[in-house]
Amino acid sequence: MAKKAVLGLYERVTLHGKKKKVRLMARVDTGATRSSIDLALAKELGLGTIVKHVMVKQAYGRQRRPVIRATIKISGRELREEFTLADRSHMKYRALIGQNILKRGFLIDPSQ
Repeated sequence: MAKKAVLGLYERVTLHGKKKKVRLMARVDTGATRSSIDLALAKELGLGTIVKHVMVKQAYGRQRRPVIRATIKISGRELREEFTLADRSHMKYRALIGQNILKRGFLIDPSQ
């Protein structure tokens, strides 16, 4: 069994785009099925090419969101993964790490 990396509730990540890459703090959310990136950040990085649309459940209902593929570096590992695009401008974190990434060898320790 491969050693799993331990993440806290917030992690410094690097998102790689066609135009540039950016380091930022991301929120780790074990309740989120999919990871998400702020729409404006995705545009700034040159991310694009919508691969599909999915329905996402939220506290205030369901929303149809576009999905893109992007490369993220988290805990020393580079992964190519799907992210939904959402307006996160009113939120503290411009990226959210969900179960689709966490299932790839990560454990969560809230004390970190």
